[in-house]
Amino acid sequence: MTDPGGGGAADDINAPDETDPNDGDEIDSADRDETGPTDREYVDRAIDLAEEAVETGNTPFGALLVLDGEIVAERRNETLTEDDLAAHPELTLARWAGRELAADERARCTMYASTEPCPMCATGIHYAGIGRVVFGVAGETLDALTGDVVSIPCAEVIRRADGDTAVEGPIAEAAAMDLHEAVYGES
Repeated sequence: MTDPGGGGAADDINAPDETDPNDGDEIDSADRDETGPTDREYVDRAIDLAEEAVETGNTPFGALLVLDGEIVAERRNETLTEDDLAAHPELTLARWAGRELAADERARCTMYASTEPCPMCATGIHYAGIGRVVFGVAGETLDALTGDVVSIPCAEVIRRADGDTAVEGPIAEAAAMDLHEAVYGES
């Protein structure tokens, strides 16, 4: 099931290069699926969505949902343009998944986020039953730049809720922070 309002799948993000031009980190070949993108490539798409959010007048956050190797929904932050403090892309996707996907599909989903989901979004992810979250940069790292992040780790929120969601990251810290620094200024 694809999301008609959330944008389509990314352009060809299966780059033959085994290194990331943003960070210089090698991509683990075990992470590369011969038939689809890697976790890093999906997080890079989330960072692209965060850039698009900035272009539309919002703060730099983006996320997408992948089900069985297919991007089913993408969202950009809309907190400023929608005048809605809860319009974080991760919470918007969790709510969409809760309405549009069956419980077993949500459990097979991975949410890729440009930045670690905040406690509000992590709670929504838990209640939606999303199986896995992978993020680019930790909230604590962003907080060192901005000073206004509730830096309770996503994994901690899931653990306290006795949830099953696997949380992985940060996996693209330099690339994600480049965007945040461009928006918020360097520390």
